Amino acid sequence: MIQSMTGFGKHVIQLPSKKITVELKSLNSKNLDLNARMPSSYREKELELRKVIASSLVRGKVDFGLYVEFTGEETSAEVNRPAVENYMNQLREIAAGDELRLLDMALRMPDALKTDREDIDEEEYEHIKEAVIQALKEINLFRSEEGQVLENDFVQRIETLQQLLKDVEQMDPERQSDVRERLKKAVSDLRSDVDANRFEQELIYYLEKYDITEEKVRLANHLKYFSSTLNSADSNGKKLGFISQEIGREINTIGSKANYAPMQQLVVQMKDELEKIKEQMLNVL
Repeated sequence: MIQSMTGFGKHVIQLPSKKITVELKSLNSKNLDLNARMPSSYREKELELRKVIASSLVRGKVDFGLYVEFTGEETSAEVNRPAVENYMNQLREIAAGDELRLLDMALRMPDALKTDREDIDEEEYEHIKEAVIQALKEINLFRSEEGQVLENDFVQRIETLQQLLKDVEQMDPERQSDVRERLKKAVSDLRSDVDANRFEQELIYYLEKYDITEEKVRLANHLKYFSSTLNSADSNGKKLGFISQEIGREINTIGSKANYAPMQQLVVQMKDELEKIKEQMLNVL
């Protein structure tokens, strides 16, 4: 079963004095591109959390957010009184004003608040790691559900391609007959005697040159291989993408050899279906 690279997961934990929210969002990408946003006091655990996320999500453009909201009396920030008083003195020199307004302006200045860096409590970190694991379960469930939608679409389009290939096979005798008749007419229009044996040899050569038997067989095999890979345990977007390229190569060759308008119309429909598969393939894990 395939997975989509699009997903979202979120988990919230409530500690005695903090509310911690973990969010994971992912979009399609060739490789794993992980962007982490978290308070600076938790940065020492970033590498470890990155490894946990990378081992689960594998590919995609992933945004990881760790948000902390203090809900109790605990706080690590204090007013930097010397800095605030210095700012207020400077503001008074520039312009007179209400003290409360000057204080409000001073508190908005850089370094008006100072934060004492504290080591992360190991118990709290275990809660955070568990929240990350729960968010990963949610995002992987989301990816699986999206993957099922993609899989249903692929199955339908592969069946359409198989039906179009059957139409091509049924039309092929008619195409060969048409090519033969056009050649005969072209020769008769020359109004000159033509050696019958030589003409037959040239006709056979021409028909062999535009024979699509091998392409039809290979295309049928590629379509079967795509379907079996889609249902396999090791199914992934890169492997399916390679098979899609082979499918496209056979369709293009049939189109270039067809030399028959009705068959070329079928080839156009096949290319349209394959293009839609390739577009969706960009989002498969």
